Amino acid sequence: MEQNSLYKQNSLYKQYSLYIFDMGGVVTTSAFIEKQMSETLHVSVDDFHAFSDELLAQLSDGAISTKEFWNSFSQRSGIAVKTDWWHWLFHPVRNEQTCDIVRRLKASGKRVVCGTNTIDSHYRNHCERGDYELFDQTYASFLMGVSKPDVAFWNIILAAEKVKPEDAVFIDDKKENCEAAASLGIHAIQFTTAEALATALEMQ
Repeated sequence: MEQNSLYKQNSLYKQYSLYIFDMGGVVTTSAFIEKQMSETLHVSVDDFHAFSDELLAQLSDGAISTKEFWNSFSQRSGIAVKTDWWHWLFHPVRNEQTCDIVRRLKASGKRVVCGTNTIDSHYRNHCERGDYELFDQTYASFLMGVSKPDVAFWNIILAAEKVKPEDAVFIDDKKENCEAAASLGIHAIQFTTAEALATALEMQ
């Protein structure tokens, strides 16, 4: 192998055929905008969570629509919400170093997909920005009908990709999601920084 190769000859990446990347907190900054949301709606963060957490879980699973979310939120909070603030307040920033890792994996012939807990409003935002174009395929929870850390989330991806768990790598910033993926036999890496991820994958 040439000295200037992107990877060590015995790099970890050579052992796997599928890489599953989380989006928020890994490829982009976090999707959590509760502070901005509470300020916009003039409620405390705690009250916002009380009004919305159960509904948000249903939204992430695709069990309710965005319109249904805001209708229910309005009834619970007494605040008439006509605007989809999930969409308009969401301005994630790309981690270009992580994006470079994705590009390098793809350039080496690996299949790289996005596996993300997301809602329709944020999904449309990412589509508008072209964030998902980085990947070969995007698996979005609200379209799959299930969210991480439910193991069904990864089983759907593995079935669709026709890949065994032991041939897949999953990268996520949340420990509980990594533990759930690992329980299936997937090689899970908890993301902290792009530099640490490159080290874990033995990329250089």
